[in-house]
Amino acid sequence: MNFWEYLGSRHQQLLTDAYQHASAVFQCMVVATVLGVLIGVVTYRSEWAGNLATLATSTILTIPSLAMIGLLIPVVGLGVPPTVIALTLYGLLPIVRNAIVGLRGVDPTLVDAATGIGMSRPMRLVRIELPLAWPPILTGIRVSTQMLMGIAAIAAYASGPGLGNLIFRGLASLGSKNALNQVLAGTLAIIILALLFDAVYVLIGRLTIPRGIRA
Repeated sequence: MNFWEYLGSRHQQLLTDAYQHASAVFQCMVVATVLGVLIGVVTYRSEWAGNLATLATSTILTIPSLAMIGLLIPVVGLGVPPTVIALTLYGLLPIVRNAIVGLRGVDPTLVDAATGIGMSRPMRLVRIELPLAWPPILTGIRVSTQMLMGIAAIAAYASGPGLGNLIFRGLASLGSKNALNQVLAGTLAIIILALLFDAVYVLIGRLTIPRGIRA
């Protein structure tokens, strides 16, 4: 059975795995984005706090994904919980770092002007600082999503959802007639999903970032 015949016979399972993979990454990215931006907002005004936040999230990213999931299994069990926790933690660094950089890069004169017309600190943050910091934050989200697309495949080690199950089954049966097809199908599907997500982010950027800021 060649690759195209394999796709034709297993397309329903492949679509199901792809949906689960995309859903897991999307949900974890939502949580990571909220947490990452909150951490950035809390720490960007202090040099040591910002460095500590970046160091902590960098340290998390150095933990091998298999080790991370393996350490989580005795605590939260198999399946979705270790997948969600691991992916959320891995997605934090680019978002936290870019949120801090973006917020620190806002022109202080704009903040002073907003203060001068009576804006409170929360209002300045929501109406001035975060919108101006949005381009680097969105870049961090894009980077995190691309990373998590690949890392999510490791979730199959903990019986998690997604295309990693297809890849792991292929690797476990190397030498059989469909082993290479399984690995190739899972890998290509992850690449396609990553490209689709990135295209959506490009569209979001065009819709939410004013042309003057993009320039």
